[in-house]
Amino acid sequence: MKRVVVGLSGGVDSSVAAYLLQQQGYEVIGLFMKNWHDDSVTISNECPWLEDSNDALLVAEKLGIPFQTVDLSEQYKEKIVDYMFNEYEKGRTPNPDVLCNREIKFDVFMKIALSLDADYVATGHYCQKSEIEVDGTTVYQLKAGADTNKDQSYFLCQLSQEQLAKALFPIGNLTKPEVREIAAEMDLITAEKKDSQGLCFIGKVRLPEFLQQKLQPKEGVIVQIDKNHPVYQSIQPEGLSLEERLAFESTKIKYTPEMGKVVGKHQGAHYFTIGQRKGLNVGGTIDPLFIIATDVETNTIYTGLTSQHPGLFRKALFIANSELHWVRTDLALAKGESMEVMARIRYRQPLQKATLYQFETGMYVAFEEPQSAITEGQFVAWHLGEELVGSGVIS
Repeated sequence: MKRVVVGLSGGVDSSVAAYLLQQQGYEVIGLFMKNWHDDSVTISNECPWLEDSNDALLVAEKLGIPFQTVDLSEQYKEKIVDYMFNEYEKGRTPNPDVLCNREIKFDVFMKIALSLDADYVATGHYCQKSEIEVDGTTVYQLKAGADTNKDQSYFLCQLSQEQLAKALFPIGNLTKPEVREIAAEMDLITAEKKDSQGLCFIGKVRLPEFLQQKLQPKEGVIVQIDKNHPVYQSIQPEGLSLEERLAFESTKIKYTPEMGKVVGKHQGAHYFTIGQRKGLNVGGTIDPLFIIATDVETNTIYTGLTSQHPGLFRKALFIANSELHWVRTDLALAKGESMEVMARIRYRQPLQKATLYQFETGMYVAFEEPQSAITEGQFVAWHLGEELVGSGVIS
């Protein structure tokens, strides 16, 4: 009997994952990760992790499996929270969920599981894993979940072959309604429980308040840039090489306050992200204002009217080599090579046609259609068919 440690989060997905593994004849152990101590920044006054760990315990009791809570808050603070603060300070927008999977669930947590002599670690992610042979070596594939509405392969885009080898995703071939149905049939306490929102395992955190613990509020101006500003008419120079053309298409516009008009004030550019619409508190515009750029050096936010403002769109992005990651290392591009893929720059975004170009210093992702709100610090992930083959941090 192979032993599997399931990360029981107190939600319906991981509960059903544990039940299915049990049905498949695995010896299952439930482990709840406690990642957060500071309740002063969660939105609601109920203590979310306490309620969740309690639900996880009740599920384990119902299934008759051993259960334990592991406190990973120290590692979580160091690997996720501190990283987030650093990124926001630099004016980048990190994705804590992707990092949490790479650094916590499939690293720190996985090491704990393997120390319990587990053969595998399982989670309630909506994604699938398969294996193929390449040159006599087993290669693991990370594939989209069967429920296209819930596919979570994006959140696992930073996993390595070593991590995938030890991972199981028991609900990846099911839809969310099917998962709830199984939970209801089994009379699991989590059957009707709402999906958790907020940071991975922290609970419902208010991001600005959370960031304010470290990043001090600092008043700055909100500048509105007209969509007909000459900066959007800049023509690509003639005779550029492919690399120069891609660099031109991926470079963001450098704004200065003189280019527009001041329409309001804010409490810190590092609390805001590109494409954001809420929380600006600027009235009197016919159409909604969207953030097209933030400058943490000068503490200025630049905005434009409507979601179609030209300042929101770019055709290409760059990933430095140090932030490039291939799930399928056997498919990694060598210098001068290119590959046609389907890519997305955020979870839930429909996949977009794109071409990858590998150069000396890094890789460009060039999209067929201009993309809205390409955001530094976020992850771009690319697919071949159903399979997610690589990802990188947007520079």
